[in-house]
Amino acid sequence: MMRALIVDDEPGARAELRALLEQTGAVEIAGECPNAVEALNAVQRERPDVLFLDVQMPVVNGFELLAMLDEDVLPAVVFVTAHDAFALRAFEESAADYLLKPVTRERLAKTVEKLARRTSPAPRPTVPAPPLTRVPCLAGKAIKLVPLAEVDHVRSSAAGVYVVTAAGEFLTDLTLRVLEERGGLVRCHKQHLVNLERIDEIRPGEDPAATVRTRAGHLVPVSRRFLAALRERLGL
Repeated sequence: MMRALIVDDEPGARAELRALLEQTGAVEIAGECPNAVEALNAVQRERPDVLFLDVQMPVVNGFELLAMLDEDVLPAVVFVTAHDAFALRAFEESAADYLLKPVTRERLAKTVEKLARRTSPAPRPTVPAPPLTRVPCLAGKAIKLVPLAEVDHVRSSAAGVYVVTAAGEFLTDLTLRVLEERGGLVRCHKQHLVNLERIDEIRPGEDPAATVRTRAGHLVPVSRRFLAALRERLGL
């Protein structure tokens, strides 16, 4: 039985889709999320086989969510939308299928049948992800969108991944890999990324091999492994 995660900002739409999926007898509901930020954590935690994803959501839409997911945990994707215009884009994003709202039992049955015919494990879509311009972070019960241009550096620890700015640091569910590949931040250490535009100076050292000082005054370690590449990116 395939495990599904439902992501939609409308409670009624989530409840209706859940009921229809359960009626098929072929789908186990791994969870429901009202927004993309909660979905980031849920996908990493639950590792669903398929994501039923609303396209139009406030703050972060469905396509942006896919850009924020590490490819290693990206499930098969079924876009759910109220607009025909999104159907073509859905297939451009290598979606397994798309559903138009309101979802009917008959159309959903075809989707579930199509998913069941896919090889196991289901092939993951190759998403032509747009570059990140904002990083969704947790700020209490709120979602804070940090402009990438304001990020000094990013650090990873046992407690999670933290985006560091002049105003403070914020926990995010994005991985270092996603922030490096899609956000344009540069790896300077196994556990650190740095924004080249925010570097003020590089101080030589031994362990670490160097230290970056950002415009906000933060000190970021540079390991020997990444020093040469960082200097090249800076034209040094």
